[in-house]
Order: sequence, then C-alpha cells, then structure tokens
Amino acid sequence: MGKNYIDIEDDQGQTLRYRKHVNGRGLVANGAKVHSSALVEAGAYIEPGVQIAAGAHIGRGVWIEPDAVIGPDAEIAPHAHIRSGAAIGRGAKIGVRTVVGAHARVAGGSLIGDDQQIGDGEQVATDRRGLRLAA
Repeated sequence: MGKNYIDIEDDQGQTLRYRKHVNGRGLVANGAKVHSSALVEAGAYIEPGVQIAAGAHIGRGVWIEPDAVIGPDAEIAPHAHIRSGAAIGRGAKIGVRTVVGAHARVAGGSLIGDDQQIGDGEQVATDRRGLRLAA
C-alpha cells in the first residue's frame, strides 16, 4: 500500500509534508485546514495556514498560498492561483488560470472569469454575470 503523503523541499531548503486529501487526492500541507466535504482535485497544492470550508471545490493544478481562506461552496477552477492571505467568499467562482493577489478579497457569490488578474489587496464584488459592482 502506498504512502498517503509526499515531502517537498521549498526554495529555502525546508522540507514540507503534504498529505493527500481524502476527497480528490490533492496535496494539503501540514498546518492547512480543509473540510472533509471539500473537493481538492489531484494536482492542487494547498499551503500551510490555508483554510478551506465545507463544500468548496478546488480544481486540478490550483495553487493556494499560505493563509488564504476559501469560503463555503466556493469554486476555484483549474490552474488558478490564490496568493497569500487572499479571501474568497461563500459561493464565489474563480475562473481557469485566474490569479487572485495577496490579501485580495472576493465577495461571496462573485463570478470572476477565466484568465483574470485581481491585484494585491484589491476588493472585488460582481453580480451573477460577472459584472463588477461599484465599491
């Protein structure tokens, strides 16, 4: 029977241990909290300090950096990148290859399309069609 974790060395020479999430087999670092009902697809990397709520769906190839928060029922499409400290609200949808900057906030229910860039610290809210709402 194969092991249920993998060790990876980071750029500073430290070894980080990632376990395979029971629902999807994505890699979750020690220190991250992922609800058992969340789906973390294979090829996704969840870094230490990340919190992923119930019902969230993390696509393949997604990278979520330390201390980001993913709300309940949020959907992160394949190959998106959620930078450190970002927060994605309840039921928000993040498109394919979209980058959410460090400490950015995406309001619950927002729809962020494919190949978008949300800047560091930016706060974004959209309607169900993806049109940005006034701040």
